[in-house]
Amino acid sequence: MAAYSESMPLDWTSGPLAGGLRCYRSAEFFLAHEHWESVWLQLEEPEKSFLQALIQTAAAFHHLNAGNAAGAASLLRRSLRRLELCPAVFGGIATGPLCAEIHEWLQALERGTDHLPAKVPDIVLTNYQP
Repeated sequence: MAAYSESMPLDWTSGPLAGGLRCYRSAEFFLAHEHWESVWLQLEEPEKSFLQALIQTAAAFHHLNAGNAAGAASLLRRSLRRLELCPAVFGGIATGPLCAEIHEWLQALERGTDHLPAKVPDIVLTNYQP
């Protein structure tokens, strides 16, 4: 895959993207996935792959909460491969810090589930702060 250079703005302040973000931040990862998937189905590349990475991140934490650490790690790896193609800001999200926090989670999961980070990776908006 080639690195993404441009993106159209995504509206994280209303509708399914905002709903998914609220669910993600409330640890309702399956619901976040559902909200975002409704938008993902309508997107074109490269936004489609970008949002898929966020959906995979949410799904990873849903799997982890269900006791499937291996599945969570696999989804985080796939998410990271997509996010690392993005510039520092893509679709209104700060991707650099998100990638760093996902890396931290992957390293922790590879060591086992005894010492996981205290919080899930933050999805930080660059054009809107709740």
